[in-house]
Amino acid sequence: MTEQYKAADEFDISAHNAQNQDNTADFASDALELQAVEVEIEKIADRQRQITAKVKISRSPEIVWKLLTDYEALADFIPNLAKSRLLEHPQGGIRLEQVGSQRLLNFNFCARVVLDLQEHFPKEITFQMIEGDLKEFSGSWQLQPCSVANQPGTNLCYSIFVHPKRIMPIGVIENRLSHDLRMNLFAIQQRVETLY
Repeated sequence: MTEQYKAADEFDISAHNAQNQDNTADFASDALELQAVEVEIEKIADRQRQITAKVKISRSPEIVWKLLTDYEALADFIPNLAKSRLLEHPQGGIRLEQVGSQRLLNFNFCARVVLDLQEHFPKEITFQMIEGDLKEFSGSWQLQPCSVANQPGTNLCYSIFVHPKRIMPIGVIENRLSHDLRMNLFAIQQRVETLY
């Protein structure tokens, strides 16, 4: 049996503004735009979660795809992603190392994953952790064409399955990831719409 709920009502705009005081004029409107990112959390088992975030982007799936698959540039604009680099894959596929870094409960927290990716242009990118700081981690990016203000657009959906190791409190991980996914999709939306 699974439990499912939306995290939209729990997003704290004041916390977002407080974390970004350098650009306070921009962040009042940014915080409202962040609410356009839908986040759902599904409890699969005691320490396993399926977290899904969705946003509409006013560019075609091919343009969004171009940004998402520039893997080594992702850390340039995705919050808390300290590193994203391609590694050699023994079978010639796509292997990506990513390191996330942030402050949690007054401690610096880093998590590293090495992912094998499968691209299905222009609709889906799937990934599976092959090594890293979690017990299990997998997911997908899904890009569906839509209309945004009578222009070609994309429904972008990022869905992850996460099973942290025992030393990581699941409640903290769940809250952090739901917040981070909202920020990440918002950053992707802003980047795509600024560059293209």
